[in-house]
This record gives sequence, structure tokens and C-alpha cells, in this order.
Amino acid sequence: MTAPPAAPEAVRSRLALVLDLDDSVAALRLARDLQPWFSTAKVGLELYSASGPNVMGALQDMGYDVFCDLKFHDIPTTVERAARVIGSLGARYLNFHAQGGTTMLKAGVEGFISGAAAAGLPIPTALAVTVLTSDGDAPAHILPKRVQAALESGCGGIVCAASDVAEAKQYGPRLLTVVPGIRPAGAPRHDQARAATPEEAITAGADLLVIGRAVTHSDDPAAAAAVIATAVGACVL
Repeated sequence: MTAPPAAPEAVRSRLALVLDLDDSVAALRLARDLQPWFSTAKVGLELYSASGPNVMGALQDMGYDVFCDLKFHDIPTTVERAARVIGSLGARYLNFHAQGGTTMLKAGVEGFISGAAAAGLPIPTALAVTVLTSDGDAPAHILPKRVQAALESGCGGIVCAASDVAEAKQYGPRLLTVVPGIRPAGAPRHDQARAATPEEAITAGADLLVIGRAVTHSDDPAAAAAVIATAVGACVL
């Protein structure tokens, strides 16, 4: 069977592949197979717990930017030190729970950037997680408070639902918006209370779409990735 055509770089740069697996060999195989459609690979708690930082280096060697999705939330000193380590490992993105407050976020940002600088690496982007896409009951006042905390702490971006992007951009127009919970029209939403289609997310102003089960749980991941890339391409090309 002929593989679907690769996506243009302008599309690949807007897509992050979720590698929520507990096996680094399987994760790297999936990353290799789907690289024609994704420029960023997301390493979350499951894969990081199973494989540690080595998988990050392997993904970087393949040419991926790495989004380290560990959602740090602890006392500022601990967050700063842990973020410093992740920065030194070359992650392009690292996220922190904005619920932890400005002081914690600022410590994380400083640690992340200084870790990268000490290793001679480019300045990475710290992300503040505002409201989880699985949380359909968060009160309306939470989003602006957490976006403000991201701004005050020096985060370069936020993680939010597609439905929150427009409002978030009002408070922080220069923030990179990273949007999970992406599902093609008609696809199962699983545990994502605030899912969106690729077209809805891009139209709302999302910068980076995080794609997981819609592709990785598909019977044909490459075909599913190509469908999403085509939808994004229709909006950005």
C-alpha cells in the first residue's frame, strides 16, 4: 500500500505527536513512521517514567522538537531544579501547571532557560497549563488568572483548549498557544470534555496542535495523520 504524501513543513510545524506509550522501542517506531506529518514529539509522564531522558535524545536525533509534558507543580525550588535538568537535555517545550502560581512558574521558567543555556542550547519555550481539556467544569474566571500568571512569570506560551484560545490571545497575544484534545469531525472524544476539530483549533488561533489517540489508536496511523494534516493545510496554506 502506498503511503500518503508527506505534509508541507508549514503544516508539520503546527503538529505535535503524542507518544503516550510505556515502551521506548514502540514509541520511536511510531515517531519514525509518522515523522512525515509531525515536527514535534510529546513525551508525557507514561513514556518518561518508562524510558527516562534517553528517549528525548533519540527523538532529537531523529529531527524532532521535543515537548516534555511533565506538568510540573511543586515548591518553586524543586520545580526550578527539575526544569533546569530538562532544559539541559534539549527539550524545546516544557509545561508547568499554572495553578502553582506565579512564583512557581517563574522559578520553572528560569530553571528551564538556564539549563538550556548552560548546555549551549537555544532558548526553549516554557508553557503554562491553564485549564485541562478534560475539565469541563472550570469556572470562567480561572482562564484569565492563569494566562496572567503565565505572562507575569515569563512563560512563552500556554496549553489550553481550542475554545479558550481566542480569549487567551486577548490577554497575551504573543503567547504560543498549544492545544490538545484534537479530534477529526465524528471521531470519539474519549476523556476530552472540550475537544475540537483541527479546523476549529486553527481557526481559533491555535499555534501548535497536539495529536494523540485520533492517530495513534487508528487502524492506519499514517492515513489518520494525513487526514489531519490535510485539514490543517486547508487552513494555513
